[in-house]
Amino acid sequence: MTIGVVVFPGSNCDRDVRWATEGCLGMKTRFLWHETTDLGGLDSIVLPGGFSYGDYLRCGAIARFAPLMSSLIDFVKSGGKVLGICNGFQILTEIGLLPGALTRNQKLNFICRDVSLKVTSSRTNWLNGYNHGEHISLPIAHGEGRFQCSLNTLNQLKENDSIALQYTDGNPNGSIENIAGITNSEGNIFGLMPHPERACDSMTGGIDGKRILEALIGTN
Repeated sequence: MTIGVVVFPGSNCDRDVRWATEGCLGMKTRFLWHETTDLGGLDSIVLPGGFSYGDYLRCGAIARFAPLMSSLIDFVKSGGKVLGICNGFQILTEIGLLPGALTRNQKLNFICRDVSLKVTSSRTNWLNGYNHGEHISLPIAHGEGRFQCSLNTLNQLKENDSIALQYTDGNPNGSIENIAGITNSEGNIFGLMPHPERACDSMTGGIDGKRILEALIGTN
């Protein structure tokens, strides 16, 4: 099993992800420069957090045009698993692989702290390591993490059981329905604003994110 971690100019969590997947979980992991189009031999791909292309225009707006993205779409269509963390989640919405949009936090501030979350879906193996309704703690670090979508999209997310994680400590960024993470209807894409890779090593804090990353090598 091999995990690919995409690296954009401005990514700053790519090495954190690699330490979590390879250093903590023993998964073979390789970096994918944003200009590559060869995704052969990969079982899962992670779009990490950071500030791709300096977040010019808006978060993820330029990254969506990276050469790697066309190959990523084909990878998804073939059933490949993709995890988008923070900026990676923003990129997935920009390219249309996940619905909705991530906008400026309600109070227009950058938030960096641990948050409490509830596991609200178990329809795919991304969260099979958790009990439905389980409360976990993961760190967030973003200025544009407010998830918004139309009422029709929200209803579709609910009908598909695609709302994966919800904030339970006051909705730090003002996201609709306290949404912190969602999956696509097929279940092979998971986007979330919290950072599971920063909660994977007991030497640096909690390990509530470990089970999400373990799902990178599972089946949908």
